[in-house]
Amino acid sequence: MSEAVLLRSVARGDQRAFDELYRRYYRRLKRFLAKRFPPSQSADEIINDTLFIVWQHANEFHYSSQVSTWIFGIAYRVALKSLRKHRVWLRAITTDGLTDPVLDPTRADEDRQWLAEGLRRLPDKQRLSLVLTYHFGHSVEQVALMTDCPVGTIKARIFHARGKLRRHLSAIQ
Repeated sequence: MSEAVLLRSVARGDQRAFDELYRRYYRRLKRFLAKRFPPSQSADEIINDTLFIVWQHANEFHYSSQVSTWIFGIAYRVALKSLRKHRVWLRAITTDGLTDPVLDPTRADEDRQWLAEGLRRLPDKQRLSLVLTYHFGHSVEQVALMTDCPVGTIKARIFHARGKLRRHLSAIQ
């Protein structure tokens, strides 16, 4: 059964469809959260809150994007809310653990450190937009949905982040 069909059934209150959607998304959401947020946060709690929102608002989904984009966007916003409550927002968006896949693994540690420092210097929203698109491979449209921002805003953040990174990297070489 496709995710769109499952979501339509969930919107009608079908518990079995919700159980299936939960099974399909639990591991994916766990990986998604593990890559983006500190391990000290309760991923299970965030996943449960996310899927509870899906259960409550399934009838509001407009099918203008993929079901997965909508669900991951909800998870992202629920996780950010949780992080803000626990005052670990700044630790959550540092580049620890996120820089290695961005770089060619054959590059020197020094290059990785330069890039990590450049990423750390970016404003939070620019760094997040850049990491979600380049590191995690999300489209600008998907990032806009996840962060509840206009596409143009995400494009501008990425543009400015790349410029700042370029200036930072050229200044230290």
